[in-house]
Amino acid sequence: MPVFTRVLTRLRALRVPLRPRDTRVLTRLRHARDAHPSADRALRLTGHVLAAVLVLGALLMPNTAPGLRPDRFTRIPAEAIVGAVLLLALPRRPRVVVAALYGTGLGVLTVLNLLDIGFTEYLGRGFNLVLDWGLLDDALSYVRDSMGGFAANAAAVGAVLLALLVVVVMALATVRLGDILARHRARAGQGAMVAGTVWITCASLGLQISGLPVASDRAADTLRGQTRRVVDTLRDEAAFAEEARTDTFGATPPGLLLPDLRGKDVVIAFIESYGRVAVEDPLIAPGVTRTLDTRGAALAAAGYQARSGWLTSSTYGGSSWLGHSTTLSGLWIDNQQRYRTATHSDRLTLTAAFRKSGAWDTVGIMPGVQKTWPEAEWYGLDTVYDAFEMGYKGPKFSWSTMPDQYALEAFERLEHGKKRDRPLMSEVILTSSHQPWAPVPEMIDWEELGDGSVFDAIEEDGRDASEVMADSTESRKEYGRSVSYSVTALTEWLERYGTDDTVLVFLGDHQPIARVTGHTKNRDVPVTVVAKDPEVLRKIDGWRWTPGLRPADDAPVWKMDAFRDRFLTAYGSVPRPTKD
Repeated sequence: MPVFTRVLTRLRALRVPLRPRDTRVLTRLRHARDAHPSADRALRLTGHVLAAVLVLGALLMPNTAPGLRPDRFTRIPAEAIVGAVLLLALPRRPRVVVAALYGTGLGVLTVLNLLDIGFTEYLGRGFNLVLDWGLLDDALSYVRDSMGGFAANAAAVGAVLLALLVVVVMALATVRLGDILARHRARAGQGAMVAGTVWITCASLGLQISGLPVASDRAADTLRGQTRRVVDTLRDEAAFAEEARTDTFGATPPGLLLPDLRGKDVVIAFIESYGRVAVEDPLIAPGVTRTLDTRGAALAAAGYQARSGWLTSSTYGGSSWLGHSTTLSGLWIDNQQRYRTATHSDRLTLTAAFRKSGAWDTVGIMPGVQKTWPEAEWYGLDTVYDAFEMGYKGPKFSWSTMPDQYALEAFERLEHGKKRDRPLMSEVILTSSHQPWAPVPEMIDWEELGDGSVFDAIEEDGRDASEVMADSTESRKEYGRSVSYSVTALTEWLERYGTDDTVLVFLGDHQPIARVTGHTKNRDVPVTVVAKDPEVLRKIDGWRWTPGLRPADDAPVWKMDAFRDRFLTAYGSVPRPTKD
């Protein structure tokens, strides 16, 4: 049946009133079709082919970027055969409804696959339907801070429109294919039978092309994977809450916490995205290792010694707070649900142990915090300085609110450099090595920092974030520069302001995103302890860490959640488990 006739018949069947202008438009379309029959056939054929490509592409679509290869789309999807059989068996009206629902489901599945690809690229894991919606807001904030408000709003609107477009177009494509099957019912039935037989044969024999099975159930597998994630997430909540309540040092009396560090000023510093790739990647490592060796020599000349090892982070590419909380709580916190459960528990964090002992004042230097941060109490921090409380008047460096050098100088001015009755335990979060690594700050004379306005010219002359983000090689180069900058700022601060009683622990929170690391499964980050007092390092001799700021390739690797208990034990804390 010609397209014009079908449209007119459906409109009449639906009792849609046709105005004179509508009739004229349809008449013109009919005349155009009659005048150019070849073009009309080509147009219809193109529409059919595009609909088939869309549906088959959605059924075979991988959920990782490396999987987007032509050979992934050369398989036979079982869901297409089942769908064709179902549509052939239905009368017209139910067929249209089922086809639309089938297509809508395919559209939703395609959106989930795209989310999986994005999350895998940036966080090293797939999208979680239960936990990850809130992270989309964080992603929007990141784009706003990095690229500006207009770009963020455009990206948000574009993403929503794209998702809706995918769902609508997929539904229309499936309805169109359903109509084609109905018009050629006999041949379509035979084709479905042949395809089903081929699929079963290939599945039974395990036939493969390029290492992939010819018989595919990719869409069903994606649906099973998403369902499994949801079920596992719901089951994990109760189990993790119980784990958080069981604390080896939860009931340790104050006098038995960290007795071997009494009198020491302890700084625990996290360097954003400081991962193993920084000291192993052939493009990145030369600059970073040169910085570590140079700064290590400078600290040694100033009387400091260092030991370094590896920790396996609970997160990758982002969500730095998961790495911070895992390190300090002794719990494996790898998703937002676990983070909420932990921070609402009575779990003793390492930083809170210093406060509970009664021997230290505690402070947090948090230049990345730009809103209310109730977790400060769980971390045991008496005072917290966020992005707005350090007196910074200079420019932002993409996402980072201020250069690390300024944040450390503000720390010295506001807390570390003041006379006090008790030593200080500080948690410092350094942000200059946060993606997109452009523009990167530069070190200046510490005496010239002032209110930070001196960085205006440096920021203006720096590279544009969009330029670096579009090129993996440039991202790797600028990432390396940013890590070198952060390490230099921190170690120069120690050399300049540290004392015989200063103990610095610094580590990465996670590896950078896949644009820098490639699609590696490695999640290791360097961790280093620096002190002048040799007794401080003697306490961790049993850890077998590498002397200096750079851990050896074969240095011990611990999971990040092991650090709290090992640190507390090394410095004399006595375990007293909590009792339910």
